[in-house]
Amino acid sequence: MKKPLILVTNDDGITAPGLRALISAMKEIGEVIVVAPDSPQSGMGHAITIDDTLYSKRVIIDKTEDAPTEFSCSGTPADCVKLALQEILHKRPDICVSGINHGSNSSINVIYSGTMSAAIEAGIEGIPAIGFSLCDYSWEAEFSHSLKSVKKIVSQALLHGIPNGTVLNVNIPKTTTEPEGIKVCRQARANWKEKFDKRTSPTGKDYYWLTGEFELLDKGEDTDEWALANGFVSVVPTQFDLTAHHIIQQVNNWSLNE
Repeated sequence: MKKPLILVTNDDGITAPGLRALISAMKEIGEVIVVAPDSPQSGMGHAITIDDTLYSKRVIIDKTEDAPTEFSCSGTPADCVKLALQEILHKRPDICVSGINHGSNSSINVIYSGTMSAAIEAGIEGIPAIGFSLCDYSWEAEFSHSLKSVKKIVSQALLHGIPNGTVLNVNIPKTTTEPEGIKVCRQARANWKEKFDKRTSPTGKDYYWLTGEFELLDKGEDTDEWALANGFVSVVPTQFDLTAHHIIQQVNNWSLNE
């Protein structure tokens, strides 16, 4: 049977350990092509490069016999997917996987995520896509306990497909053992209680450093945050149609044309 073509990308950069772990897992499933940022792009959301030049080059990082074809890109995660689909690949990939991110993209974090923006960009083009994140921000994070779940989710997505207009946001708990299992969840209601730490540079200029605390506002046991807190991998089907369809009639009742 012909192996599926898998586009792999991320937001932590092409040398990130999480990406290397994802590549190793995907090589067991299909033919892998990597297009990833040449430097970290965390928190970029769905930014794209429109007022600067964009560069890409073939790189060799993995020197094993089954090493995938890899390209670095000077742009954002969304740029990487756009460039891969328009210029680098000569056929449509069967699936796009992004990650494994160093740090959580659960709950409201999905809004800011470069990892998920890459998956969403692929989804916009009608390609099944999944963003993977491990709830450990360390560069030395241990990814080995994540890979069984990652391979299972990708294999099932290839078998069953992912509905158009939807991508999967997968978060994996930080653990020293295999996760308790996999739960399909909804996105927990939460936000960041943020503040700016104002500081002064040696030259006397004021600057600001964003800080904050994650505030979980949702006690439901069907959420991604609950699943992660209880040792499960969370899978949230995520749509990129941001229309609040249930509010349309309410807004139509406003006196907008009087």
